[in-house]
Amino acid sequence: MTRSLIAGLGLLTLAAIPHFAMAQDGTDDFIKKGAYIARAADCMACHTNPGGKDYGGGYVISSPLGDIIASNISPSKTYGIGNWTEGQFAQAVREGVAPEGNLYPAMPYTSYSGISDADIHALYVYFMQGTAPVDEAPVKKTNLPFPFSQRWLMAGWNVLYASGKPMPAATTQEGGAKRGEYLVNVLAHCSTCHTPRNIAMSEDQSRFLGGADLGGWHAPNITSDPVSGIGGWSDEDIKSYLRDGSAHGKSQAAGGMAEAVEHSLRHLTDSDLTSIVEYLRTVKPVRDPNQKAPGFSFSTPKLADLAKLDAPIDRSPDAMTLGTSTNGAELYTGACASCHQLNGQGTHDQFYPSLTSNTIVGGPTSQNLVMAILKGVDRATNNGTVAMPAFEGQLNNEQVAAVANYVLSRFGNDALHVSASDVELLKRGGPKPFIARYAHSMSVAGIAAAGLFVLIIIFLLARRKVATR
Repeated sequence: MTRSLIAGLGLLTLAAIPHFAMAQDGTDDFIKKGAYIARAADCMACHTNPGGKDYGGGYVISSPLGDIIASNISPSKTYGIGNWTEGQFAQAVREGVAPEGNLYPAMPYTSYSGISDADIHALYVYFMQGTAPVDEAPVKKTNLPFPFSQRWLMAGWNVLYASGKPMPAATTQEGGAKRGEYLVNVLAHCSTCHTPRNIAMSEDQSRFLGGADLGGWHAPNITSDPVSGIGGWSDEDIKSYLRDGSAHGKSQAAGGMAEAVEHSLRHLTDSDLTSIVEYLRTVKPVRDPNQKAPGFSFSTPKLADLAKLDAPIDRSPDAMTLGTSTNGAELYTGACASCHQLNGQGTHDQFYPSLTSNTIVGGPTSQNLVMAILKGVDRATNNGTVAMPAFEGQLNNEQVAAVANYVLSRFGNDALHVSASDVELLKRGGPKPFIARYAHSMSVAGIAAAGLFVLIIIFLLARRKVATR
């Protein structure tokens, strides 16, 4: 669940209407439809803290500007949205303006602005009548540094960057690429993670779905480009990845994408998954000029002395935690080979995936490999849970870099190299964008300049007053 920072005039009419007309005997149908839309929109991933109550909030969304705490969106009248009218609900979801003030675009309202009126109504009925109230507030609260703590500033950002309009209901019906466009661009808000941001943290539409960095992870290029994107994937590869988080011989989902698979994508109908594939085939290709071959094209491991790798080694957690080795081969043998095998081919059924023919190892960046080593993998699928242990805390930065470099050099893109400082940077969420690095200094300078301007005006007025005596 990030996966992640003004609807049209029709909303003004919507806000003025307390509720859409609804026959009581149709409530169950609206609840069922709203539940499906909530799944497609991945509301659960962000608004439910792991181990917490559904939609009770508290989940920490790591943004480049600081941690944002997801709110309680249960029908609790004290702590949630139980007192909201349907118009207020629509305005919050599609415009980012809640009754208590502006929301941050970690809530992807720039995408949700396209939700149709019918689907907004079904969502509202579902949240108000199909979910249980959580009568407690999240323990943590959002506390971004100045100037981002000033939520009113979002009003100006919204004028510039939040101008979407609801899609007509006729274009959101089941089947075809138009349905896929609605799912990808609106409900599933894929561009929130997969499209790079400009200096103002708005999506760069010239590289739509071309890949972006988020919280240390890299959301890959999912355009139709056959080298940098998923143009070389079969339809079943894409559907399998969305449904199970795994496309054999291509890639596996981890981080925020694993959350999207677990909470949202695996619950979609086969028809909707097919529509997503059909739409992604139409997305304008974006090519990384430095990438010459698809990430999954590294299919053959480089030769190694397997006899040395297969030598007896203490694989216990204590040996790993207390060990000081920075030999990548030794670390791989002790920490990785029991699942991924000495030759990196994984298990026959690919439950433990191959490290060759794998975009996480053969792609243009080492970020996801390092993050998978640090954070592990944990995703529930319709066929069980997939898990890989997290080695953060067991391996130090030098050791993580060593095993990553061994995997890259033997199974994937050996042009990449990871340093201990790279690992530390990714632990901290990756490089900070320009606005996060300099906004505070610029705002302080702006306040100082405004103060100086006021002092100059006061001085000039005082001189004028003296001169007229």
